[in-house]
Amino acid sequence: MSRLDGRSSEALRPIQITRNYLKYAEGSCLIEVGNTKVVCSASVDNKVPAWMAGGDSGWVTAEYGMLPRSCSSRVSRERSTKGGRSQEIQRLIGRSMRTVVDLTRLGQRSVWLDCDVLQADGGTRTASITGAFVALVDGLVHLRRKGAFDALPVKDFVAATSVGIIEGETLLDLNYDEDSRADVDMNVVMTGSGKLIEVQGTAEKTPFDQAQLDELLKLTRAGIKQVVEIQRKALQDVLTFLPKHLT
Repeated sequence: MSRLDGRSSEALRPIQITRNYLKYAEGSCLIEVGNTKVVCSASVDNKVPAWMAGGDSGWVTAEYGMLPRSCSSRVSRERSTKGGRSQEIQRLIGRSMRTVVDLTRLGQRSVWLDCDVLQADGGTRTASITGAFVALVDGLVHLRRKGAFDALPVKDFVAATSVGIIEGETLLDLNYDEDSRADVDMNVVMTGSGKLIEVQGTAEKTPFDQAQLDELLKLTRAGIKQVVEIQRKALQDVLTFLPKHLT
């Protein structure tokens, strides 16, 4: 099938990461994946949640939200409580980051990752994860410059993208139009070394079999490898602060 933006079935949308996007955050970036735009920031807090106080490790957590006109129609602001979708996504972002951070080396500190969607055209959760990692690294660089550690307490890169089946064809990195028409929709979070962190796959209309699942994961793996290289390029000037196996 032909895609509205002319991409091949195996092509990602253009990805651009602008670091240090916010003046005051310890780490931040604007990530643009096609028409989806998310601001990700990392804030360092010199304390941990009460249930971790007195321990020997730190914490990484996340919040996610969408601006009212990030979509074609206004989205109500989430005030006192987050909606179910936002809670699920921010927990996913936090889980994903914690899998690649050595929390014991972080010390009794927390890093808050805020992902705010400026414009949504599919893949806001995957863009948030990819951008949050870049913001996280810069937040940890800030701590390093204050003498908290030498090599950053990062065990691997982490990135995410989507994949789906539409009219029998497997497509990488779905935009909103494609996502809304997909027979199968899947979001995958993976480390730079190719290990799976989370797979969220749903048959919207037609069930899929093992062979199709293998094809989806194969295509996603190739896509995430490209996304990690984009992250690596964006972080080029601080790569030497990462452990040697990641440089």
